[in-house]
Amino acid sequence: MTIKQYFSDIFSEVVADAHCDIPCGVYDPTPAKIAARTVARMVQQLGEIAVPKEMDPHSIANHANMVSRRIAVKEAHAEMCKKELLILWSDFFKAEHLEQFPDLHALVWDAVKLCSKNKQEVNADMAQKLVEAVDALAKIFYVSKKVPERYEAYQTITDKLW
Repeated sequence: MTIKQYFSDIFSEVVADAHCDIPCGVYDPTPAKIAARTVARMVQQLGEIAVPKEMDPHSIANHANMVSRRIAVKEAHAEMCKKELLILWSDFFKAEHLEQFPDLHALVWDAVKLCSKNKQEVNADMAQKLVEAVDALAKIFYVSKKVPERYEAYQTITDKLW
């Protein structure tokens, strides 16, 4: 008897149809917005870090530490934002959403590209565009879920993160 036959005898076959790996149905753009706002905040803080007045090893190392930590957080959150947007794109949005919102593909494409751009640069305009792109997709998300009134609550919560 093979292992496959053994387990086939013990467990019955179950067929499941789902739109994602685990059919939880729990999707929300808020994690993407938090990540995008974190990117924007790190860019702001990077712009506020002054070059050390003293060029001794301790001051230089401290400056490098402050800068590198913010860059690491910025890059990690840009990647998180990208991941969250791609989850919405691949698991939540369906063909009927593309019919209802013909520019949805381009909006997702542009938002994901903005995540990459924010990893490559320290640019306040690009960070703000990422936040706006996530908001545009969030609006479509809530309309698609037939709860457009939740967009206002999403905005209220996520716009006051700092």
